[in-house]
Amino acid sequence: MSSCMKFFSYLLFIGLAGAAQAAPTVLVFGDSLSAAYGIPRASGWVALLAQRLQTDKPAYQVVNASVSGETTAGGLTRLPALLAAHRPQLIVLALGANDGLRGLPLPQTAQNLETMIALAEKQGGKVLLVGMRLPPNYGAAYAGKFQALFAEVAKKKKVRLVPFLLEGIATAPESFQADGLHPTAKAQAVLLATVWRELSPMLASRRQAVQTVPTP
Repeated sequence: MSSCMKFFSYLLFIGLAGAAQAAPTVLVFGDSLSAAYGIPRASGWVALLAQRLQTDKPAYQVVNASVSGETTAGGLTRLPALLAAHRPQLIVLALGANDGLRGLPLPQTAQNLETMIALAEKQGGKVLLVGMRLPPNYGAAYAGKFQALFAEVAKKKKVRLVPFLLEGIATAPESFQADGLHPTAKAQAVLLATVWRELSPMLASRRQAVQTVPTP
């Protein structure tokens, strides 16, 4: 092989190695509960997740694509571009709360979640679905069906489920901001712990997460 060809082969190897060593991505795709509404963004549970991963699973990086007020319909519109841009290995799908608060048709909410899961899996990512519940003033029938749809979607699509993002703080008024809907900065560690229980088993070791390139 000529010296010129060796040089270009070396450049190609360096480029492939750099691409292979790129940190696998966890995409958090939620609404205001994941977007740190009303508190410093660095205090939100997603930022705390990024900090924990730096210590426990340094192979991973976190992208927070959560938007306050987002519905599953809005999420379905935004997701394809995010998948193409970040090609996440893991997607934490935490949408649906605003559908319930607005009283939107639950079959459509379920369909939107199922479609987003299918899109993520087609791209090669694994999905963690995050469930929510509604306050009792929404009526037992609607609230019950809303709560159940997350488990139904998770079972149908065979994905892991966090049953309730606000588990552990939902009945503690002091854990919420003045609006009674959004957790305080102090409560974010509880949200992270709730998500971490289901997310942690999905995280590969550094050796598994970062694909290596054999030397030529």
